[in-house]
Amino acid sequence: MMANAKKSLSSSQASRDLNLRLATVWKMMHKIRKAMANDEIKLLAKILEMDETYVGGKPRKYNDVDNKNNSLRGRGTSKECVVGIIERNGNVKLFHAKNKSIKSSDLMKIVKENVDINNSILFTDEYRGYYKMNKILPHEQVNHKKYFSYNGIHTNTIESFWAILKRGFIGQFHWVSKKWLQSYLYEFCFKYNNRKEKITFKNIIIKLFIKN
Repeated sequence: MMANAKKSLSSSQASRDLNLRLATVWKMMHKIRKAMANDEIKLLAKILEMDETYVGGKPRKYNDVDNKNNSLRGRGTSKECVVGIIERNGNVKLFHAKNKSIKSSDLMKIVKENVDINNSILFTDEYRGYYKMNKILPHEQVNHKKYFSYNGIHTNTIESFWAILKRGFIGQFHWVSKKWLQSYLYEFCFKYNNRKEKITFKNIIIKLFIKN
Protein backbone atom coordinates (compact mmCIF):
# COMPACT_ATOMS: atom_id res chain seq x y z
CA MET A 1 0.00 0.00 0.00
CA MET A 2 2.82 2.40 0.87
CA ALA A 3 4.84 1.59 -2.24
CA ASN A 4 1.91 2.02 -4.62
CA ALA A 5 0.73 5.34 -3.21
CA LYS A 6 2.68 7.94 -5.18
CA LYS A 7 1.93 10.68 -2.67
CA SER A 8 2.31 8.21 0.21
CA LEU A 9 -0.14 6.73 2.67
CA SER A 10 -1.13 8.11 6.05
CA SER A 11 -1.00 5.80 9.06
CA SER A 12 -4.61 6.76 9.88
CA GLN A 13 -5.80 5.58 6.47
CA ALA A 14 -3.77 2.36 6.71
CA SER A 15 -5.15 1.74 10.19
CA ARG A 16 -8.71 1.96 8.88
CA ASP A 17 -8.04 -0.20 5.81
CA LEU A 18 -6.24 -2.92 7.78
CA ASN A 19 -8.46 -2.71 10.85
CA LEU A 20 -5.42 -2.40 13.13
CA ARG A 21 -4.55 -0.05 15.97
CA LEU A 22 -3.10 3.28 14.80
CA ALA A 23 -0.02 2.94 17.03
CA THR A 24 0.70 -0.53 15.61
CA VAL A 25 0.39 0.65 12.01
CA TRP A 26 2.52 3.75 12.64
CA LYS A 27 5.30 1.60 14.10
CA MET A 28 5.09 -0.89 11.22
CA MET A 29 5.29 1.89 8.64
CA HIS A 30 8.43 3.34 10.20
CA LYS A 31 10.06 -0.10 10.19
CA ILE A 32 9.33 -0.26 6.47
CA ARG A 33 10.80 3.21 5.98
CA LYS A 34 13.92 2.12 7.85
CA ALA A 35 14.27 -0.79 5.41
CA MET A 36 13.74 1.60 2.49
CA ALA A 37 16.74 3.63 3.69
CA ASN A 38 18.98 0.59 3.15
CA ASP A 39 18.09 0.59 -0.55
CA GLU A 40 19.72 3.98 -1.15
CA ILE A 41 21.92 4.43 -4.21
CA LYS A 42 25.59 4.74 -3.26
CA LEU A 43 26.70 7.56 -5.60
CA LEU A 44 24.78 9.72 -8.07
CA ALA A 45 26.40 10.53 -11.40
CA LYS A 46 26.17 12.17 -14.83
CA ILE A 47 23.77 15.13 -15.19
CA LEU A 48 22.61 16.19 -11.72
CA GLU A 49 20.36 18.90 -10.30
CA MET A 50 20.53 20.15 -6.71
CA ASP A 51 18.11 22.35 -4.80
CA GLU A 52 16.53 22.96 -1.39
CA THR A 53 12.91 23.17 -0.35
CA TYR A 54 11.12 23.83 2.93
CA VAL A 55 8.42 21.66 4.46
CA GLY A 56 6.21 21.72 7.53
CA GLY A 57 4.29 24.49 9.21
CA LYS A 58 1.06 26.02 8.04
CA PRO A 59 0.23 26.68 4.37
CA ARG A 60 1.55 30.00 3.08
CA LYS A 61 -1.08 32.76 3.05
CA TYR A 62 0.95 35.96 3.18
CA ASN A 63 4.34 37.12 2.04
CA ASP A 64 4.75 40.26 4.17
CA VAL A 65 7.23 40.54 7.05
CA ASP A 66 4.41 40.83 9.60
CA ASN A 67 3.13 37.38 8.68
CA LYS A 68 2.45 35.34 11.81
CA ASN A 69 1.51 32.06 10.15
CA ASN A 70 5.01 30.64 9.60
CA SER A 71 4.54 31.21 5.88
CA LEU A 72 7.46 33.29 4.64
CA ARG A 73 9.02 32.13 1.39
CA GLY A 74 12.26 30.24 0.90
CA ARG A 75 15.19 30.69 3.25
CA GLY A 76 13.33 33.24 5.37
CA THR A 77 10.91 30.60 6.65
CA SER A 78 11.02 28.72 9.93
CA LYS A 79 10.04 25.48 8.19
CA GLU A 80 12.40 22.51 7.91
CA CYS A 81 14.95 22.50 5.08
CA VAL A 82 15.30 19.52 2.75
CA VAL A 83 18.22 19.33 0.30
CA GLY A 84 17.88 17.14 -2.79
CA ILE A 85 20.17 15.88 -5.54
CA ILE A 86 18.58 14.17 -8.53
CA GLU A 87 19.88 12.49 -11.68
CA ARG A 88 18.08 13.30 -14.90
CA ASN A 89 16.18 10.12 -15.78
CA GLY A 90 17.75 8.50 -12.73
CA ASN A 91 17.69 8.47 -8.95
CA VAL A 92 17.28 10.97 -6.14
CA LYS A 93 18.74 11.50 -2.66
CA LEU A 94 17.21 13.69 0.04
CA PHE A 95 18.67 15.11 3.23
CA HIS A 96 17.06 16.83 6.20
CA ALA A 97 19.29 19.86 6.70
CA LYS A 98 18.97 20.58 10.41
CA ASN A 99 21.04 23.76 10.15
CA LYS A 100 18.59 26.49 9.11
CA SER A 101 21.27 28.57 7.39
CA ILE A 102 22.62 26.18 4.77
CA LYS A 103 26.22 27.19 4.12
CA SER A 104 28.50 26.41 1.20
CA SER A 105 30.51 23.97 3.31
CA ASP A 106 27.34 22.02 4.21
CA LEU A 107 26.26 21.70 0.58
CA MET A 108 29.75 20.75 -0.63
CA LYS A 109 29.96 18.04 2.05
CA ILE A 110 26.68 16.54 0.82
CA VAL A 111 27.98 16.52 -2.77
CA LYS A 112 31.35 14.98 -1.86
CA GLU A 113 29.68 12.16 0.06
CA ASN A 114 26.92 11.35 -2.44
CA VAL A 115 28.13 12.23 -5.94
CA ASP A 116 30.65 10.67 -8.30
CA ILE A 117 32.39 14.01 -8.78
CA ASN A 118 34.69 12.69 -11.53
CA ASN A 119 31.79 11.69 -13.77
CA SER A 120 29.16 14.34 -13.11
CA ILE A 121 28.04 17.87 -13.89
CA LEU A 122 25.86 19.76 -11.42
CA PHE A 123 23.11 22.30 -12.17
CA THR A 124 21.72 24.57 -9.43
CA ASP A 125 20.00 27.91 -9.00
CA GLU A 126 21.94 31.06 -8.11
CA TYR A 127 21.96 30.62 -4.33
CA ARG A 128 25.36 31.81 -3.11
CA GLY A 129 25.86 28.57 -1.16
CA TYR A 130 26.56 26.87 -4.50
CA TYR A 131 29.17 29.36 -5.74
CA LYS A 132 32.17 27.21 -4.79
CA MET A 133 30.86 23.96 -6.26
CA ASN A 134 33.04 24.36 -9.35
CA LYS A 135 36.05 23.70 -7.13
CA ILE A 136 35.06 20.05 -6.81
CA LEU A 137 33.12 19.28 -10.02
CA PRO A 138 31.78 20.97 -13.20
CA HIS A 139 28.96 23.28 -12.14
CA GLU A 140 26.49 25.58 -13.89
CA GLN A 141 23.88 27.89 -12.34
CA VAL A 142 20.59 29.07 -13.81
CA ASN A 143 19.37 32.58 -13.08
CA HIS A 144 15.64 32.16 -12.43
CA LYS A 145 15.12 35.91 -12.62
CA LYS A 146 15.99 35.74 -16.32
CA TYR A 147 14.98 32.24 -17.43
CA PHE A 148 14.16 28.75 -16.14
CA SER A 149 16.06 26.81 -18.80
CA TYR A 150 18.91 27.67 -21.14
CA ASN A 151 20.72 25.20 -23.41
CA GLY A 152 19.83 22.30 -21.13
CA ILE A 153 20.84 24.13 -17.94
CA HIS A 154 17.87 23.98 -15.57
CA THR A 155 16.58 22.55 -12.29
CA ASN A 156 13.16 21.52 -13.60
CA THR A 157 13.65 17.86 -12.66
CA ILE A 158 14.21 18.51 -8.96
CA GLU A 159 11.44 21.13 -8.97
CA SER A 160 9.03 18.50 -10.30
CA PHE A 161 10.11 16.11 -7.58
CA TRP A 162 9.47 18.76 -4.91
CA ALA A 163 5.86 18.93 -6.13
CA ILE A 164 5.42 15.20 -5.40
CA LEU A 165 7.09 15.51 -1.99
CA LYS A 166 5.00 18.47 -0.89
CA ARG A 167 1.72 16.92 -2.01
CA GLY A 168 2.57 13.99 0.25
CA PHE A 169 3.19 16.21 3.25
CA ILE A 170 0.21 18.49 2.61
CA GLY A 171 -2.31 15.95 1.37
CA GLN A 172 -1.42 12.84 3.38
CA PHE A 173 0.70 13.45 6.47
CA HIS A 174 -0.48 17.02 7.19
CA TRP A 175 2.22 17.32 9.88
CA VAL A 176 5.62 15.65 10.31
CA SER A 177 7.93 16.06 13.31
CA LYS A 178 11.58 17.00 12.84
CA LYS A 179 12.58 13.74 14.53
CA TRP A 180 10.97 11.59 11.83
CA LEU A 181 11.38 13.83 8.77
CA GLN A 182 14.39 11.94 7.36
CA SER A 183 12.46 8.68 7.69
CA TYR A 184 9.68 10.03 5.45
CA LEU A 185 12.30 11.28 2.99
CA TYR A 186 13.68 7.72 2.68
CA GLU A 187 10.21 6.57 1.62
CA PHE A 188 9.92 9.19 -1.12
CA CYS A 189 13.44 8.36 -2.36
CA PHE A 190 12.72 4.64 -2.47
CA LYS A 191 9.50 5.01 -4.42
CA TYR A 192 11.02 7.42 -6.92
CA ASN A 193 14.17 5.32 -7.41
CA ASN A 194 12.07 2.19 -7.99
CA ARG A 195 9.37 3.84 -10.10
CA LYS A 196 10.26 1.80 -13.19
CA GLU A 197 9.93 -1.53 -11.41
CA LYS A 198 6.74 -3.53 -10.97
CA ILE A 199 5.70 -3.18 -7.33
CA THR A 200 4.09 -6.26 -5.78
CA PHE A 201 3.91 -7.41 -2.17
CA LYS A 202 6.27 -10.29 -2.93
CA ASN A 203 9.06 -8.33 -4.61
CA ILE A 204 8.83 -5.45 -2.13
CA ILE A 205 9.37 -7.92 0.74
CA ILE A 206 12.32 -9.51 -1.06
CA LYS A 207 13.86 -6.16 -1.93
CA LEU A 208 13.45 -4.56 1.51
CA PHE A 209 13.82 -7.33 4.03
CA ILE A 210 15.50 -10.39 2.50
CA LYS A 211 18.25 -8.79 0.40
CA ASN A 212 19.00 -6.21 3.12
